Amino acid sequence: MRRLFGVLRLLAAAAIIVAIVGQFAQSWSMVSDRLAFVVNFFSFFTILSNALSAIVLLVGAWYAFARRVDPAAYNLVRACVVTYMATTFVVYNLLLREISLDQATTVPWSNEILHVWAPLYLIADWVLAPGRRRVEWRRLWTIAIFPIAWAVYSMIRGAIVGWYPYPFLDPAQQAGYGGVAVYVIAIAAFILLVGAGIIALSRTPWPHEPDEPTAAAPPGRPGEREGVTSA
Repeated sequence: MRRLFGVLRLLAAAAIIVAIVGQFAQSWSMVSDRLAFVVNFFSFFTILSNALSAIVLLVGAWYAFARRVDPAAYNLVRACVVTYMATTFVVYNLLLREISLDQATTVPWSNEILHVWAPLYLIADWVLAPGRRRVEWRRLWTIAIFPIAWAVYSMIRGAIVGWYPYPFLDPAQQAGYGGVAVYVIAIAAFILLVGAGIIALSRTPWPHEPDEPTAAAPPGRPGEREGVTSA
């Protein structure tokens, strides 16, 4: 079963990479200021979270083939990425689906992979794939680091260059920074809520108990290590 998910991770990573490249190539052919376009393109939370997902899936595929249990550090990074992708799925489908974003012409199939199918796979993989380990509750704040850093970067850069990746970050479209703050706080709270759900899933026994490394047997006489005792 673990190797099956290794194959699925490779396929999902390939689909994400193709979707990102497809959108990038389409937009690249239609813009004049290509330097600004590249920076803008990789300023979208969707692109960043999907790129991170592709990397995590490729690493996870290797672990699925090479190890019985995922390393703790990888498990935490994976929990972060699943949270970001779940947030991307919800925010896009609730707030952004009907809005044309500034990235030249959106490629429909790429858009659906990055905003719908990739997030759904990441969530399913987190729930169903064997080898997942428990995530400690105190790690919830670790999950929040990247979105906070991205929001700070987006607001600072937006104030300098006059471009924001999403309408809810643009003070001109939200009646000032107060309106932006409402959205940012709401999305931050939602990310923490989703992160808490992802951590809770890591600790639930369904559909299987979370795996933990097997403790090394204490040293002893050969017979004792093999479970054989003398009379």
